[in-house]
Amino acid sequence: MTPDEFRKLGHEIVDWIADYRARVGDLPVMSRVAPGSVRAQLPSAPPDAPEPFDAVLRDLETVILPGLSHWQHPDFFGYFPSNGELSSVLGDYLSTGLGVLGLSWQSSPALTELEEVATDWVRQMVGLSAAWSGVIQDTASSSTLVALLCARERASGFSLARGGLQSEVAPLVVYVSSHSHSSVEKAALLAGFGRDNIHVIAADERHAMQPEALALAIEADLAAGRVPCAIVATSGTTTTTAFDPLDRIAAVGRAHGLWLHVDAAMAGSAMILPECRDLWRGVEEADSLVLNAHKWLGVAFDCSLYYVRDPQHLVRVMSTNPSYLQSSVDGQVRNLRDWGIPLGRRFRALKLWCLIREQGVAGLQRRLRRDLANARWLEAQVQAEADWRVLAPVALQTLCVRHEPAGLAGDALDRHTLAWAERINRSGAAYLTPATLDGRWMVRISIGALTTEREHVAALWRRLREAVASP
Repeated sequence: MTPDEFRKLGHEIVDWIADYRARVGDLPVMSRVAPGSVRAQLPSAPPDAPEPFDAVLRDLETVILPGLSHWQHPDFFGYFPSNGELSSVLGDYLSTGLGVLGLSWQSSPALTELEEVATDWVRQMVGLSAAWSGVIQDTASSSTLVALLCARERASGFSLARGGLQSEVAPLVVYVSSHSHSSVEKAALLAGFGRDNIHVIAADERHAMQPEALALAIEADLAAGRVPCAIVATSGTTTTTAFDPLDRIAAVGRAHGLWLHVDAAMAGSAMILPECRDLWRGVEEADSLVLNAHKWLGVAFDCSLYYVRDPQHLVRVMSTNPSYLQSSVDGQVRNLRDWGIPLGRRFRALKLWCLIREQGVAGLQRRLRRDLANARWLEAQVQAEADWRVLAPVALQTLCVRHEPAGLAGDALDRHTLAWAERINRSGAAYLTPATLDGRWMVRISIGALTTEREHVAALWRRLREAVASP
């Protein structure tokens, strides 16, 4: 493809994206295709001869689009906000078009230095002190893995430089909440701790980790000859958006020299609002932190911000220094290959930079405050209905609700919950996520898509009541 051909087709694709965003509210929120139907419409073998790009766009419209669930839809209330502000989309477009890689500072100096600037902007926006240094990873899964690798090496005195964990006399233990995200367990397994050494700490009635239970677990492990290594606390759990008490957890961890990692993947974005920062009081005592700018903040996927208080330790754990990547400025600059697992990286900072500049901090704050107000409004509506319950404190923009008609309980209530949630999702009018809480099914309503306004939340509330009334 020549630059002139790209110019013409690029304009067409931008037009297509703009039209898609303008009409997304008219599409079914959830894809209704049958399993295998998209694959069945596509050739089983690649084309031998070149095809016109117009044909690709036609298939995008007729085959691919019906097989998508639309996360940018104003009636999308599932999972979590995964927004792609169009300014950020343009930044991602620019990054892909430039086609540069961040193997080292020298491989693309501006890539590295813009990432330093953009991550520091976000640090300031969420109220973290200057003691923190940030880097962009792909997802929170990778960020948490990096954190646990760093914790492992600090606790073991850098076992990777000797025989690895297999040479350690006593097992290292990681402590997580019963409401931790599944990626935390996965990271601990990949870091070599072993499932037996992931100790789950009970949550309280608000679904937050109990510091007292954590302290008892650590003491028990010490008495058994195990080595407490790391705590993963959560600021905004997946199911209920609960906030672990970081100040009290940090005090327990500090008494025993444990690494404290804070998973604030979704809820960390809320900290651009000063009124929300009390929710993660004690965060300055942590060793590492992750927040996903590609969720509620609005950056196009993927853009996970990982912050550490000791970047030199991170570099020591992650460092690689092959001769072909060495340069005369090493020691004066940041080489991002030493700040995470991959050697190469995309120019992700561009989409973050574009978003912040186009929206401004005030614009981002207005959108998040809108979502919080809509969540409070829906909470009030649910609480006013006799047969409806809000099952967990509404800390931010996520509600956990259940319809509980008189005489319905146990498995019958579970079947009722799953049935009305499925009716809504299959209708295409809205999308929300069933989940279990305390062993029973309920429904999560996550408010935060870019175009979701009060009218859409009010329409959802009407659909909820209609769904439970249907046979």
